[in-house]
Amino acid sequence: MIVQKLSGITVTLLLLLCQHACANYKAKHLLVCEGTSVYLNCDLGFIHVLDANYGRTDPNKCSEGKTSNELSNVHCFQETSLRTMTVRCNGRKSCTLSAVNSVFSDPCSWTYKYLNLSYECRPLKQIIICEDSRSVITCDNSDVISIHHANYGRRDFVTCPYRRAMSECYFTQTTSMRSRCNEKKSCDLDASNWVFSDPCYRVHKYLEVTYSCV
Repeated sequence: MIVQKLSGITVTLLLLLCQHACANYKAKHLLVCEGTSVYLNCDLGFIHVLDANYGRTDPNKCSEGKTSNELSNVHCFQETSLRTMTVRCNGRKSCTLSAVNSVFSDPCSWTYKYLNLSYECRPLKQIIICEDSRSVITCDNSDVISIHHANYGRRDFVTCPYRRAMSECYFTQTTSMRSRCNEKKSCDLDASNWVFSDPCYRVHKYLEVTYSCV
């Protein structure tokens, strides 16, 4: 009886823990019409964009007040939508982005578009290093580093504040950081133009890295 009771308690606790973890991994779906903004947010973990398209694949979505000519093209895809979203939003706690041609470019002229995307919140570690500074990331026990996302530039105006910070600068370094750090126990990080080159002259930058120990 005692064993059965303890087993029941264990199962209940495991179910509760699973529900909490699954909630963090559950994909969130968003759809915003052209000319408006989308807001991604993770109370726990960091943003990982799964899919995105800026265009039109349905004649009924975002259709109010629009003419038939603006809605008739349902084969409108912007192939770079996912990359745009990942570069700007992956590895952040929150991210606001406008669904406009100036951000995604126009995949189909005269068509009224919308941004359709999905993302999840992943439990990762993060380190931010201001320009001309150094740090190191390490993993304990037998775990090794796995880089999720890296950017050397500026994705907001509050991190590493400086008088030359009033400009955004997206310069993804995910592939570079993976080659430097993946499968290592520790990895030295140097946030400098000498390492990454200067993606935005006269902007005070920072190296932003999200990673896990696996």
